[in-house]
Amino acid sequence: MAAEAAAAPLIAILAGEDSGDQLGADLIIALRQRYPEARFVGIGGARMQAQGFDSWHDIHELSLFGFSEVVRHLPRLLRLRKALVARLLRERPAVVVGIDAPDFNLGVEKRLKQAGLRTVHYVSPSVWAWRENRAGKIGRSCQRVLCLFPMEPAIYARHGIDARFVGHPLADRFAQVPDQAAARERLQLPRQAPVLAVLPGSRPSEVARLGRIFIDAAARVAAALPGLQVLIPAANPQVRAQLEQLLAQAAAEGFSPRLLDGQAHEAMLAADTIMLASGTATLEAMLAKRPMVVGYRVAPTSYRIARALNMLKTDIYSLPNILARAAGLGESLPVPELMQDDCTAPRLAAATVALFHDNERRDRIVATFERLHRELRGDLQGSAGERAAAAIAGLIDEAAGGG
Repeated sequence: MAAEAAAAPLIAILAGEDSGDQLGADLIIALRQRYPEARFVGIGGARMQAQGFDSWHDIHELSLFGFSEVVRHLPRLLRLRKALVARLLRERPAVVVGIDAPDFNLGVEKRLKQAGLRTVHYVSPSVWAWRENRAGKIGRSCQRVLCLFPMEPAIYARHGIDARFVGHPLADRFAQVPDQAAARERLQLPRQAPVLAVLPGSRPSEVARLGRIFIDAAARVAAALPGLQVLIPAANPQVRAQLEQLLAQAAAEGFSPRLLDGQAHEAMLAADTIMLASGTATLEAMLAKRPMVVGYRVAPTSYRIARALNMLKTDIYSLPNILARAAGLGESLPVPELMQDDCTAPRLAAATVALFHDNERRDRIVATFERLHRELRGDLQGSAGERAAAAIAGLIDEAAGGG
């Protein structure tokens, strides 16, 4: 009976946002290699569903960002959590994997763990940026934490928590030496022209706060660099509609960048420099080996609350800078950061133009990014999805064996 349970386990996955959907899809593929008869249920998006996943709720129900957004949707989220926990307790899956979305998933995982289910949290919250004692709370929610960054397991070890570095899936998707010429050919760009990629966020709320600032900054860079090609990838149709409105006004003022549907990786690879919002895209830009300028503003309410409660424990924000410091690369961090009140069009433009003009600095940045890419892969074997599946399989087999 135990062997049959291991051969055909019920595996629950709770993914938030598009990035979680991709991680979940990779995980399903890798777990199905081990358990061909497994059933996968929970919350997931189109990529997971294409792998045979049974999604009980729309993934976008968890796609919230910032304190004020969560507060506004709190009643609905609480109802969803209650219904989800009740259903999972009835179904009794072999393991429940929460992917990211910690504000929602950790609460679900804790309830399930207390009820005797095995739980895994995939993608560690930023314990190196926020209060480290949060690591202890995460440990009370799950048996195992799967970390994307090499410095994270040591933090959990100080709290006696089983955390494993499985590597970042994006590190598997970018070549160590990117082919800029091929990317420019695919986007039909001149080989020798200066190219700037601009990414003001992937969520509508981010574009509402940052879009006008970034487009104004890009127009200033274009005025300073004759012949500049400006690419703006739109993450989804809703974001594209927002950007089109902003660009209509910019066109009236003589600035007409090229708007792309998706193709963010292609735009990054084709670019000489990238101007972007803080977030996972900064890691993608690092893996593309492109110098970048990072800017960000959160909702004023969220910012005041975080400062008032002394919640933020870091003075750097972009992932390349965090990884560079963790790797001991000194105080000369590779990415200029312009946060909150410093995130203005003139300042973003000035920092970006400076990068275009300083070839020696650009070379140093690229060398740093190449080293950090190697460290994200480490000496690990297989893909990130396969390593995550191996860590989860241990718990599934324990459950099947009654351990």
